Amino acid sequence: MSKALKAFICGLVLIAAVLAPACRSKKKVDVVPTMTETTNTASIPTMTTTQPTPVPTNTDFVQTDTQPPVTSSQLPTDIEELNRVAQSRGYIQDAFFEYNESTLSSEAQAALSASADWLKKNEQYNLLVEGHCDERGTEQYNLALGDRRANTVKEYLTTLGVDAGRIRTVSYGEERPFDNGHDDAAWAKNRRAHLVLVGK
Repeated sequence: MSKALKAFICGLVLIAAVLAPACRSKKKVDVVPTMTETTNTASIPTMTTTQPTPVPTNTDFVQTDTQPPVTSSQLPTDIEELNRVAQSRGYIQDAFFEYNESTLSSEAQAALSASADWLKKNEQYNLLVEGHCDERGTEQYNLALGDRRANTVKEYLTTLGVDAGRIRTVSYGEERPFDNGHDDAAWAKNRRAHLVLVGK
């Protein structure tokens, strides 16, 4: 064999030796994108499982609102029944007083504020404020104290925006107790201004 032929064959072997690892690395490079594609495809289902959360529509909100506000047409027409409903639902609330007092506590003011709000929205009703006392003290003294309590409530309601012409007062003193007991618990219930709705 000639030197030229040997040199040519050695050159071919050398080129083949150099190209063989390059071809192998190309195959590895081809495998890497395939693995990445597989990883990406595997992660797609987890992303789609978190997406199907239902989005509320306007009709969903309309359907949940099932309780319309109370209108005056839904209130009882009988005045006694109306007073029972208004007291039980807290539309009008009595003001309670300390012993021998006619000034309003913070609790009494809060009760009267709620009453004033309702009265301003329902101007078809007038109000009678009854002043009451417990059994201690003379009859004349308790009538005067009941009068002061009823008028204090009237004045407070007018400062809250209720028309004074819609409010009348009366004092019953100790004559009409709410609780006939003779202890502190009964007396506390009897020391109050009782609010009564009346027709115009």
